[in-house]
Amino acid sequence: MISEPARPARTKHVLFDVDGTLIDALGNQRRVWATWAQRYGLDAEEVHRVALLTRPMETFAQVAPDHDPQQCLALLHELEDEDVRSGVYTAFAGAPELLHALPPGSWALVTSNYEHRVRGRFRRTGLPVPDLIVDAAAVEEGKPSPVPYLRAAGLLGAEPEGCLVIEDAPSGVLSALRAGMTVWGVNSAAAVEGVHRHFVTLREAVPHILAFASVTRGTGVA
Repeated sequence: MISEPARPARTKHVLFDVDGTLIDALGNQRRVWATWAQRYGLDAEEVHRVALLTRPMETFAQVAPDHDPQQCLALLHELEDEDVRSGVYTAFAGAPELLHALPPGSWALVTSNYEHRVRGRFRRTGLPVPDLIVDAAAVEEGKPSPVPYLRAAGLLGAEPEGCLVIEDAPSGVLSALRAGMTVWGVNSAAAVEGVHRHFVTLREAVPHILAFASVTRGTGVA
């Protein structure tokens, strides 16, 4: 019998969303949007409800259609930058151990936020920063488009089918699914539609993520 030629080994890669996945920023986001809403005399709860479901420019169109969207965005950026400088951030349980254990170059961040804010939040929580961060400025189309995750894979030299995405939000899950990647959901009581596996907390997912990252495709061994 002729043996099948050995397939080249390829390292698997893990791509992480940031807010809601690695860092608990929900309270910070709520405070930022509350301050923003107050400046425009709007109902803070309604603004935050819309902001959770839409991107900023879409939020402004719904809650403040009579205001200049660029001015709305400028104020939001100002408030978010101030929050990074003075706010308190908490990493989800399991995040420090997980990120420190992953091999360098095997993981990246894919976020709808901006890199300078992500770096500021990581400094505050003590989380290690990877070599690659694909942020809002790096792509023309954000989540739920597949572009952010495909860009990350391309820059890592990874194939989409060899990437595991860790997400908490429907738009991010859809983005990764459209990119042809494996998607695991974390930090919610109920699974987001479409995820391949669901974990109520990030900590529960840590050993499984590390097991995924330690297996070399093509050999099937750790």
